[in-house]
Amino acid sequence: MKKIAFLFFLIVIISCNTESLKADRFKTGTFEIPAGKGYEKTVIIRKDSIQIEKYENRIDTLSISWKNNFDYTLKMLHPKTAIDEDPIHVKITNIEKNSYEFEAVIGYSNFVQKGEIFKIAD
Repeated sequence: MKKIAFLFFLIVIISCNTESLKADRFKTGTFEIPAGKGYEKTVIIRKDSIQIEKYENRIDTLSISWKNNFDYTLKMLHPKTAIDEDPIHVKITNIEKNSYEFEAVIGYSNFVQKGEIFKIAD
């Protein structure tokens, strides 16, 4: 009987822990990319299929299309340069409690930009 109770307790602990690490919780909310590692401090607001990015003195609006919980594509709604017209393909490579690491590729280049995004509000 003790083994069954322990097994049940273990299953409950594991299921609660993995629930908090699901990547779909990053589909909406307010996020921040801290300054450094090639980035200016950026605040990101995601709602439905729109992502608004605030950095330096700029605000950009992008459409966001999720392929699955770990891959999404960003497309600038009002591109100002030729490079802004290319889609940005993002892959979530690691998730933590309030953040995720990502790799991003602009267009079809071979250059991979890496970074980390922190969720600061729902």
